Amino acid sequence: MAGTTTFTAALQNLRSAQKAAKGVSLYSRWINRPLGRVLAAAAFRAGLTPNRVTLLSALVSYAALAAVALRPPSWPLAVGVYAGLVLGFALDSADGQLARLRGESSAVGEWLDHVVDAAKITALHAVVLITFYRHFDLPHDGWLLVPLLFQLAAVVIFFGGLLREKLRPKPPGTAAPAAPSPVRALALLPVDYGVLCALFLLLGHETAFRLGYLVLCAAYVLFCAAFLAKWYRELS
Repeated sequence: MAGTTTFTAALQNLRSAQKAAKGVSLYSRWINRPLGRVLAAAAFRAGLTPNRVTLLSALVSYAALAAVALRPPSWPLAVGVYAGLVLGFALDSADGQLARLRGESSAVGEWLDHVVDAAKITALHAVVLITFYRHFDLPHDGWLLVPLLFQLAAVVIFFGGLLREKLRPKPPGTAAPAAPSPVRALALLPVDYGVLCALFLLLGHETAFRLGYLVLCAAYVLFCAAFLAKWYRELS
């Protein structure tokens, strides 16, 4: 099938097989999903399986994060890391879209995708901590706690959201999903992984990166508290 379906036809089929946009930030909806759609169509034509695309996403993302840990900060490194993280994020979207296109969604594919995501989230803040310690002239050692706090908030949001989806009672019937809210999509930008990827464009300037990272950390902590309260009420 992959050998006889054109790239354009695969892309068209993917446009009509998208997840609901409700609860998705502007970046993921208008940039990451469309980019992932193109990559999914290309992977379909190449005969790749969804799990191989997941592993390719892991390879690209982890290579970019390893560069942060191993190399001193610079503007060329910042651009390269950003490109790797954005491509890895788009491939992370492509694997699910490819699975739906091929009709091959599976428990092992979902498990692999979540494991890769969990490792990526944990490693990202770990390499920032390494960079803070090895390469930055920090005004105070307390800055070393920021990546740990950011990592905690990000991991809790990730796993809390996953468990909420698994444990939340399914509504009866097959009612159409509510229309996505533009205000909510805009408000969710601070906790979109794509925005965190963009922060690495500042890696060549220590102060700008450090302050930007601190601002996003504060946003994640606030959103984490709000999400936990909301999810607790829903599950109760």
